[in-house]
Amino acid sequence: MTAVTESTPLVAKYALQLGDDALILSHRLSEWCSHSPELEEDVALANLALDLLGQARTLLTYAGSLEGAGRSEDDLAFLRTERDFRNVLLVEQPNGDFAVTIARQLYFATYQSELYAALCASTDPELAALAAKAVKEVAYHRDHAVQWTLRLGDGTEESHRRMQAALDQLWPYTAELFASDPVVAALAESGVAVDPRTLRPAWEAAVAGVVEAATLAMPTDGWQPRGGREGRHGEGFGLLLGEMQALHRQYPGASW
Repeated sequence: MTAVTESTPLVAKYALQLGDDALILSHRLSEWCSHSPELEEDVALANLALDLLGQARTLLTYAGSLEGAGRSEDDLAFLRTERDFRNVLLVEQPNGDFAVTIARQLYFATYQSELYAALCASTDPELAALAAKAVKEVAYHRDHAVQWTLRLGDGTEESHRRMQAALDQLWPYTAELFASDPVVAALAESGVAVDPRTLRPAWEAAVAGVVEAATLAMPTDGWQPRGGREGRHGEGFGLLLGEMQALHRQYPGASW
């Protein structure tokens, strides 16, 4: 059992942030099932979603145990309202066409690769163990996104146009990945969390290398929407939650 310390409530909030990122992106990817451009992609995207769901289960269970309110992983996933979720806005963005999904994967999987590699050294044993397992999973997620970015960017004129448009469309949402907040700042000082600002140089270099190899152009900075970590989400987020939570809310306490 984890000992309760002064930082325990902060660790619970940090685990909730990371867990919500994984949970919401998992749900978005699962929307592709039976709709992918190739059968093999149906399987691939479903597997990515399952990896993220596994990360979400571990993190939400950990957050629930630390907050001490008796909430399980299911309670946190299915019984919270929109303003209670702390995911970044990037992961909740609609799938769009296939290029948009690949751009979102390239940005987020590259971020998770850097995050989990650093989090392996966390002074919190639970977070370090999660990161050690997840870093191997997200390496595959990133490779999947890289291969598709190269294929679409250096493919036909139409695939090149769509991939560039997708990168440009989602670029503004990447700024929030590297924004610190009071929770993360306090935990980073004690070695529990990773200061996201330190991840950006390696992330940007890795993304730029792929974009250049795909004969695409790096987007430029401009509008930078934020608010997901404070519970402010886009208009499509309520619909996402409605679909994700419907069964659990319709049959509370049901057993199978």
